[in-house]
Amino acid sequence: MNNSKIVGVGHHVPERVVTNDEVSKMMDTSDEWITERTGIKERRWFNPDTDTVANMAAKATKVALERANLVAEDIDCIVFATITPDYFFPGSGVLLQRELGLKNIPAFDIRNACSGFIYALSMGDQYIKTGMYKTILVIGAEIQSSVLDQTTRGRAVSVIFGDGAGAVILQPTEEKNKGVLSTHLHSDGNFAEELYVKDPGSSRPNAERQPEQILDTTDFKVVMNGKNVFKHAVVRFPEVIGEALKANNLETTDIDLLIPHQANLRISMYVQKQLGLKDDQVFNNIVRYGNTTAASIPICMSEAWAEGRIKENDLVCLAAFGSGFTWASALIRW
Repeated sequence: MNNSKIVGVGHHVPERVVTNDEVSKMMDTSDEWITERTGIKERRWFNPDTDTVANMAAKATKVALERANLVAEDIDCIVFATITPDYFFPGSGVLLQRELGLKNIPAFDIRNACSGFIYALSMGDQYIKTGMYKTILVIGAEIQSSVLDQTTRGRAVSVIFGDGAGAVILQPTEEKNKGVLSTHLHSDGNFAEELYVKDPGSSRPNAERQPEQILDTTDFKVVMNGKNVFKHAVVRFPEVIGEALKANNLETTDIDLLIPHQANLRISMYVQKQLGLKDDQVFNNIVRYGNTTAASIPICMSEAWAEGRIKENDLVCLAAFGSGFTWASALIRW
């Protein structure tokens, strides 16, 4: 049974840079307030005339393919993590397939929010291990700015989220103890409403899903109990990282680079302190992009690789926590 190896990484973010000062003109907030609570200085928001979840994913994919010396036709499976698909249905996986000009290959959509990319990576890893597919595209992509309440009422949430896409290419490797060593996935639906978007949900009376009933779009906006999310995140992050290390008989000191989901810089810094990691052992880019949900980890991976922060034989740990609640980790020997 072969391990799966990441052979290419890429990302794409919209051109529009939205600074904290610009956000402050939309609502009662300030650069100081946002920075203190989140660590974010700016984020990318999409252009409705040019950007879609699928075409941003396609641009990220093309970067990953080029870095892997592959072409789109080499891809035989797509696993797409997003909570903001271009359509209510079908999923964005098939739209990405169309963007890439591919025919007949399977395309899955994973809707596990902030943990979605690691869930998708785990799924791709299993298909490689069984030999069912040979070249798997794993994507995380989001357009979240269009579902944010960009008023003072929604400022606690809307200052956090951004748009973007990240991609990795998986292929089998015969090298022992290389590639994806293990993945670890968890969930607890008791906290589903602590971070969610209620509509457009299907479990509604028919009258509530008619155009005249949905003029009030309140339930289409992100709702988050930030304090409760933080409280659970700082427990689950170290827990699931420790689980991955234990499964592979490794220690925290073995980690060359931790890439946490970019939820909040305060969470990442707390986890870093709890694990006793140095600054050069953790990669954060939330200051530039905000929380891009399923896209955050692959965007980080792409930037870290390009900056030389990920090198051959490095032990890279991915970890995420978010809506669901779901949390996950992956340990990779590059």
